[in-house]
Amino acid sequence: MSLRQNKLIRFFVASGLGALINVVSRALLGLVMAFEIAVVLAYLFAMTVTFLMNRAYVFPEGRLAARTQYLRFALVNGVSLLIVWGVSVGLLRVVFPAIGMDWHPALVAHSIGVASPAFVAYYLHKAFTFA
Repeated sequence: MSLRQNKLIRFFVASGLGALINVVSRALLGLVMAFEIAVVLAYLFAMTVTFLMNRAYVFPEGRLAARTQYLRFALVNGVSLLIVWGVSVGLLRVVFPAIGMDWHPALVAHSIGVASPAFVAYYLHKAFTFA
């Protein structure tokens, strides 16, 4: 099975690039604002880039207008953002201090948070966003 033939693999590649953009932009934004706000702003920026990659390389056969797809993508990502924010902030503010984790806690918490909704997001985008 080639990379071109497997939507799930292409989705994870596109989403992985989006996740990298998310984490890097959050780190940069975190230099000038609170972690909680930086997580949201970075997510919105990465979401747009990820939408464009998914529309072009993962679900190009979608019949809906780009605007409709983007709105649906945003709805699905709104759910994902709640998961990402909850996991990221929960790890950074509650779990890591409780277990004494101090090795790049913001980076680790945010990276885990960004990865947490991956499978749910794929199936929602496949069935709803790009249907």
